[in-house]
Amino acid sequence: MSPVRSEGWIAGLRRFTHGAEPEQRCEMCSAVIRADHRHLMQISERRLLCCCHACAVLFGNGAENNYRLIPTRSQQLTDADFVLTDAQWDTLQIPIDIAFFFKSTPLSRVVALYPGPAGTTESSLDLSAWEELQAESPVLAALAPDVEALLINRAHGARDYYRVPIDQCYALTGIIRTHWHGLTGGTEAWAAIHRFFVGLHANAAAPERSFHA
Repeated sequence: MSPVRSEGWIAGLRRFTHGAEPEQRCEMCSAVIRADHRHLMQISERRLLCCCHACAVLFGNGAENNYRLIPTRSQQLTDADFVLTDAQWDTLQIPIDIAFFFKSTPLSRVVALYPGPAGTTESSLDLSAWEELQAESPVLAALAPDVEALLINRAHGARDYYRVPIDQCYALTGIIRTHWHGLTGGTEAWAAIHRFFVGLHANAAAPERSFHA
């Protein structure tokens, strides 16, 4: 299965970065949608869909259908929520220092992806290592399948961990695809990645607040 199909959503990101283009439309009913529209995840295809409010309500709330409404709130995890030692990180065998993890309903397991200039790449995950982390950090068991992810940023010495709507992970991937140059990315790419995490930190829910409020 391909990591994600998000042609319409990535096109919206490109419109944001390169200037205004024709108005964006709901990928379910073709209605015109606002810039701050919601997203649905098509579970079987692992595909992000831009949607209007009506389609978000109609398709996003049924546990038995093929769509899930992606939540909007993010939470920065503190040491009380989640701890990842360098040794534990090594056992996850992620080749770069930014990655995200989510529970896939079709695969009945946790999926590890990392972003890059060509999109997302799935990494082989040692499930016993994940189970050890989950036993120590119950917040991982609470991730909503298919639509929430653990986002890890250990680049350039960072040790930042977030519980995020999964569309934020693909937004980060889009930023990397847009700005990355050469083997190391370049100053522009890393500045854009830094801005993303600064914004995520600023908008994250306080740890003591209920995440699903």
